[in-house]
Amino acid sequence: MTIAMTRTQAPVTVDEDKCIAHKGCTVCVDVCPLDVLAIDLLKGKAYMKFDECWYCMPCEKDCPTGAVHVSIPYLIK
Repeated sequence: MTIAMTRTQAPVTVDEDKCIAHKGCTVCVDVCPLDVLAIDLLKGKAYMKFDECWYCMPCEKDCPTGAVHVSIPYLIK
């Protein structure tokens, strides 16, 4: 798997102001079929660890706070 170089290059972004992983939420990590999302233990926030997204969307749809956003490329839409 390709490691995402920066979090802004990854197709899945997490609004750190909305993310509640520091309160124990791991919904996005749990529903990802590729296990590409992870929790940054220092920040207590979710992020995309590997850039291998299938754009299947459960991470965005199931996030209780709407913190996760999947940027679907134009050619896939």
